[in-house]
Amino acid sequence: MADIIQRAKKDNLVKEAKRARLAGFYPYFIPFKEIHGSTVTHKGKKIIMAGSNNYLGLAADPRVKEAAIKAIENYGTTCSGSPFLNGTLTLHEELGKKLARFVGKEAALTFTTGYLSNLGAISSLLKSGDHIFTDRYNHASIMDGIFLAQGLKGSLKIHRYKHNDPLSLEKALSSVPKNEPKIILTDGVFSMEGDITKLPEIKKLANKYSACVYLDEAHAIGVVGKTGKGTEEHYGVKKHADIVMGTFSKSFASIGGFVASDKDVIDYIKHHARPLIFTASMSPAHTAAVLKSLEIIEKEPQRTARLQQIADKMINGFASLGFNIDVAETAIVPLITGKQTTTLKFWRALFDNGVYTNVVLPPAVAPDRTMIRTSYMSIHTDEELDKILDVAATQGRKLKII
Repeated sequence: MADIIQRAKKDNLVKEAKRARLAGFYPYFIPFKEIHGSTVTHKGKKIIMAGSNNYLGLAADPRVKEAAIKAIENYGTTCSGSPFLNGTLTLHEELGKKLARFVGKEAALTFTTGYLSNLGAISSLLKSGDHIFTDRYNHASIMDGIFLAQGLKGSLKIHRYKHNDPLSLEKALSSVPKNEPKIILTDGVFSMEGDITKLPEIKKLANKYSACVYLDEAHAIGVVGKTGKGTEEHYGVKKHADIVMGTFSKSFASIGGFVASDKDVIDYIKHHARPLIFTASMSPAHTAAVLKSLEIIEKEPQRTARLQQIADKMINGFASLGFNIDVAETAIVPLITGKQTTTLKFWRALFDNGVYTNVVLPPAVAPDRTMIRTSYMSIHTDEELDKILDVAATQGRKLKII
């Protein structure tokens, strides 16, 4: 035990965090005293939030808060158990049916977090000898689902294709015997880059090489598509994904996640997913918040339209200033510097001037892709957006980023 404790204390990341704190450039675990929609309060200072995944601004919506409060009054604060045993409420069943309809599937199953949704669904579906084709920039939870399956079930054949590159995917698919089981896993909207997966091309390849498609819509629902239904709606296609996953901590203003597919597939996951069976259910309040958010998303598509308008403004604004935004095309807009020290200094300058953003450093990204990740909400005002651009331009020039 002593060796393990000492190893943790001597870890390089721990040492770097200590140095960053002393220098005033530590960008993580910053506590907010208040959150008011598009702004937060830190040490008495009001800051524009340009780093939240609350894409539709529903986390502070009075209707969502009221639904959560009523659920606590009716059900209490927790289910006190796994959905497999005592933790399933009629609320969970209702939400599953409405989510399935929303994404065009027969059935849906909720998990306590989005991370557990990928961990549980992917690890339960895969078997030893399966071929997994995963985009190099897929979310960590997708990769952890693969790794859990590998640990539980033995050897998997993992193929990591170039980011959003159908040619690279086809090269990998064509190297595998057609009769061997295959699954293609991809984000719908990539969480750091802000680009949209080329789903129609992926579907064609899946049909050609007899693979199924698993689509992670965590950053797509509410963000892309005319009414916010995600990647399939964005492209005007249907049933291009065999399995759809989503999270509730973004557009749905809560916490949790879901997986949707054919009824038999969902029933299989119910009985095999360890992260579902051995974790307590989503709380009543969180579940009710998602139900109300889903209702609002369907009735108020103008929220998604406004978010897409904002995305265009910020993408064009940063690009015109000379920032490297790479392939961004949604409400996630990275400002890539490629240098860790510069990125930390830039983050601090933005923060000190009233703009909160997220720092993304290795190993989360490759060293040459070190970035400031900005993300936007439909409730941001034009004045707030202009200030973000102005502050970024001033500080970016000072640091010779642009």
